[in-house]
Amino acid sequence: MSNISADLIWEVTRNHNSYLVKRRTGGGTQFSRDPFNLTNKHSRKYGGFVNQQAIGIQPGEKGGVVLTTKKQHTTTSHTPASSVNQTSWGPNKSERKTYAGIVGHTAKRGYRPDLRHEAVARASAIRQSQRPKKDSPEKKPRGAKAKKIAESKAT
Repeated sequence: MSNISADLIWEVTRNHNSYLVKRRTGGGTQFSRDPFNLTNKHSRKYGGFVNQQAIGIQPGEKGGVVLTTKKQHTTTSHTPASSVNQTSWGPNKSERKTYAGIVGHTAKRGYRPDLRHEAVARASAIRQSQRPKKDSPEKKPRGAKAKKIAESKAT
């Protein structure tokens, strides 16, 4: 893949690839299932299989967040398992430290700084989905008639 440009790969595979999800509803929107795609939009910018540098954020097995990045070395291009770096933050790590760590591993090191906002937004959505749901409080009776009915039921 090192001697083929990313633009050529995109032009060849943009209409037909295994990550592409086409929908006829909603104006023919196209999505992507690529694990290195932060927004799940089918586009050249976010396509992880096309770009040499790509960022993926997934939920951890026991909670938390796992950051996955592609290695920049072309010597590992023929071994996909070893061409990936993974960093994880557990569920007990504060959310601010998690986001700062994601920014530190990506944008501050010059590794796709254009995806900083999308990476933090995806990590935030994952962390929010992992929070326990609060029970909704019992509804209070409103108005004089409702209060009288509630009092009669209580007695």
